[in-house]
Amino acid sequence: MAMPLRQSVTVATYLARQKLRRRDKFPLIVELEPLFACNLKCEGCGKIQHPAGILKQRMPVAQAVGAVVESGAPMVSIAGGEPLMHPQIHEIVRQLVDRRKYVFLCTNAVLLRKKLDLFTPSRYFAFAVHIDGLRERHDASVAKEGVFDEAVEAVKEAKRRGFRVTTNSTFFNTDTPQTVVEVLDYLNDELQVDEMMISPAYAYEKAPDQEHFLGVEQTRELFRKAFSGGNRRRWRLNHSPLFLDFLEGRADFDCTAWAIPNYSLFGWQRPCYLMSDGYVPTYRELVEDTDWDKYGRGKDPRCANCMAHCGYEPTAVLATMGSLKESLRALRDTVATNRANQPQERVVAATAVKELP
Repeated sequence: MAMPLRQSVTVATYLARQKLRRRDKFPLIVELEPLFACNLKCEGCGKIQHPAGILKQRMPVAQAVGAVVESGAPMVSIAGGEPLMHPQIHEIVRQLVDRRKYVFLCTNAVLLRKKLDLFTPSRYFAFAVHIDGLRERHDASVAKEGVFDEAVEAVKEAKRRGFRVTTNSTFFNTDTPQTVVEVLDYLNDELQVDEMMISPAYAYEKAPDQEHFLGVEQTRELFRKAFSGGNRRRWRLNHSPLFLDFLEGRADFDCTAWAIPNYSLFGWQRPCYLMSDGYVPTYRELVEDTDWDKYGRGKDPRCANCMAHCGYEPTAVLATMGSLKESLRALRDTVATNRANQPQERVVAATAVKELP
């Protein structure tokens, strides 16, 4: 997995423990949504479609942290809505980091520069900034001009202060291999973010725009062409090699949505954050009381075009752990990514030290 080496070791150790305990279902990363409100109205997102009373709610810190602790997952992705709108988001992050959970705070970055003082750089913490394309394309996807430029400036400022910054880019059927290459080249080479995540747009039921989601064959063709010419090896992609194989059609997997569960204001969502077949109060109930065999491509028509990381990245990770060949392949990618990041990390750290009072 192309993540920091220390984090890779933590995750690998965690997975080994689950195997020794003969657990067949366990969380790899929790998707925590402490609110649904957002300051943008992206066409591909359905979170802000909730009633006004729900959008005003904010999850208490103890509830958010308690859910993660109950699950036992080593990693947390805090999303929403826009988590920086939560008045105690920094306290949620602090308490999770204190428990040595690896935390990714997903943000559109509109508020990031204003909120940076609330956070402290840590190897357990990273901002995950959502960027769907270069200026024109990104601003169109979020339905607001100027967001791309603000996000870029926020990334630069966060990195200047010593924070780890990753990005997440969603691609639609309006994208081409060239638009994918252009934004990933920019993020990798010019903006020099630490790692990048990519995802095909999935048929999210409540999204206002239902016309531009990718089908399976469209996804495979898009990424197969975008990855050509050595791009896949050159980019600092925060995915397992097998998941990247999956995106371009060189491998196929079953869905394991139980490994990246969603916890929101309503509880643990069944079966994943893209589909809502009810909620339960505990992760144990989610795992034990859900008929997982009825979900996934070829089983549930709602899953027909889904290749989302929440269902298939954990399958790829587990397949990697079960194969010496794939484990060595993933290790090579991790070492290569960390070597690529070391020079810029030293520069960022040195700059931060010089600016200390």
